[in-house]
Amino acid sequence: MTHHHPHSGTRRTAVALSLTAVLALTATACGDDGTGGSGAEGSGTGTITFWDNNGGVRTAVWQEIIKDFEAKHPDIKVKYVPVPSEDVQSKYDTAIAGGGLPDVGGVGAAYLANMVAQDALDPVGDRIKDSGLDGKLVETMVDSVTSAGGRADEMYAVPTSASNGTLYYRTDLFKAAGLEPPTTWDRFYAAAQKLTDAENNEFGYTIRGGAGSIAQALDAMYGQSGITSFWEGDKTTVNDPKNVAALEKYVGLYKKTTPAADVNNDFKKMVAQFDTGTIGMLSHNLGSYTDHVKALGKDKFAGIPNPVGPDGKRVQVSNPVDGLGLFKTGKNKAAAWKFIEFAVSHESNSKWNASAGAIPANKEAQADPWLRDAEATKLGAQALTDGSTTIVELPYFLPDWNKISKADNEPNFQKVLLGRLTAKQFLDTLAEQLNTARAEWNEQQNKS
Repeated sequence: MTHHHPHSGTRRTAVALSLTAVLALTATACGDDGTGGSGAEGSGTGTITFWDNNGGVRTAVWQEIIKDFEAKHPDIKVKYVPVPSEDVQSKYDTAIAGGGLPDVGGVGAAYLANMVAQDALDPVGDRIKDSGLDGKLVETMVDSVTSAGGRADEMYAVPTSASNGTLYYRTDLFKAAGLEPPTTWDRFYAAAQKLTDAENNEFGYTIRGGAGSIAQALDAMYGQSGITSFWEGDKTTVNDPKNVAALEKYVGLYKKTTPAADVNNDFKKMVAQFDTGTIGMLSHNLGSYTDHVKALGKDKFAGIPNPVGPDGKRVQVSNPVDGLGLFKTGKNKAAAWKFIEFAVSHESNSKWNASAGAIPANKEAQADPWLRDAEATKLGAQALTDGSTTIVELPYFLPDWNKISKADNEPNFQKVLLGRLTAKQFLDTLAEQLNTARAEWNEQQNKS
């Protein structure tokens, strides 16, 4: 599209417009090429593009839901694009800058604020009220998505599922070694040691050293320190001496009771290792439950919420709620919304979460029988709702959270595992970045 520059006669008026107005006009003028503007409702038919934010891992179940949807809405075609979870935020950022965003996409709470700050998503609160989803979504997940968006009470994603930190352990190996289930941190450490026989490639634990390592380390850290809030005033608690001590103890497992290759583990490597090797325990979340059932069978492993501290209390960090976002630049929002509404309705939401072993956002789906049989999921759902667990809310509302917890600190965490950086140096650096991001966020809030 060509841009019309003001001729000399109109130049004065252009200068008189405030800069923001000019920017606003430019944005509207470029609406056609998909890099700005506010899209359109469209006819409610035609083709929509959907980005799956855990492509590959969840492709099969999404293809099934899309097939069901297209059977019900033969005048809408869904173009499915699988994006691996580790690439999804950078893919969105690139498309926000250069065009080519989808109509609908999977959006996790960890990077929601970053996308809202870039004005990529439409609010969905009013659409939910006018739809079959009204009153059907689990309140805690709605609250979580709302606060993660960072803009007061507005929702910028429809929640689809929640997960919970889960400690998987090989019940068969525990039994053979005469060990109690790792329900306390003391038992966890004792089992890690007892089940390790490095010469024979048997290890008590597999640690996450690669992509996604930070949230998992924080989970183990707060779980042991028992600190129940991420902030004290405007300062983070991550480098509290109790957390430093807890992290030192946790990273002390690396190479002693874990394989050395764990320094590069993302969740896929870690899960594959647990499912095919002789490893006693794995910390992940409910997302890998169905993989373990397939690989090991239900009688060889169990998945429990994090161990409890010496006082019998369980502390876990929040898992980002997953959801579906409606993109502002979409030209066919009516059809895109029909897809979201269908995907989060009882039957589809139940199908998706049963396949993922996750906790459904749809209340009717939460009552379905499969949830009673999926032991780890059932326990995870209970831990989040029965008052047994204090959840430390990670600061998803900070637009920089995902950058800080990934790009900025994953390499540093590897240095801690390799002994090139102390746990204290690592946490002090992390704390400084978080406190700065929080101060900037506070300033924005006061402005708006």
